[in-house]
Amino acid sequence: MLGLLGFKSRHSQTNYTFGQTMALRACGLIIFRRRLIPKVDNTAIEFLLLQASDGIHHWTPPKGHVEPGENELETALRETQEEAGLTASQLTIIEGFRKELNYVARKKPKTVIFLLAEVKDYDVEIRLSHEHQAYRWLGLDEACQLAQFTEMKAALQEGHQFLCSTVA
Repeated sequence: MLGLLGFKSRHSQTNYTFGQTMALRACGLIIFRRRLIPKVDNTAIEFLLLQASDGIHHWTPPKGHVEPGENELETALRETQEEAGLTASQLTIIEGFRKELNYVARKKPKTVIFLLAEVKDYDVEIRLSHEHQAYRWLGLDEACQLAQFTEMKAALQEGHQFLCSTVA
């Protein structure tokens, strides 16, 4: 059976195999907006990053653990609504982009799938949950500076490159 983006529904499982142990699975959206008057350069694209309320207060796009029975897109949309207050109707999912990150978090392997989404309204209101203490819209370079982890930086860079290589 195919999911909303054409991915097979094996993604409804809670965990992936990561080496010899099962990895926690999470999904999220790399959310972006473009300036109202697009420029020739690529600074018109800004990414939404949320600052965690706990731990090292890291900055990431909205993401969270997959609930039983959810596919990747369902998880990403639910987490985006919970963490940033953005509903599916406020977003346009950009088809063809999917980035998988594998890393260790809190001494456990974790797999995070990011999809790409554009806000329909440049001035959309962000409503943070208790899980986050701040948000920022940032150009690629600034977003990569705040995203402390190498794999997250790479995901932002790949998302930006994907956007710049496709006709909007």
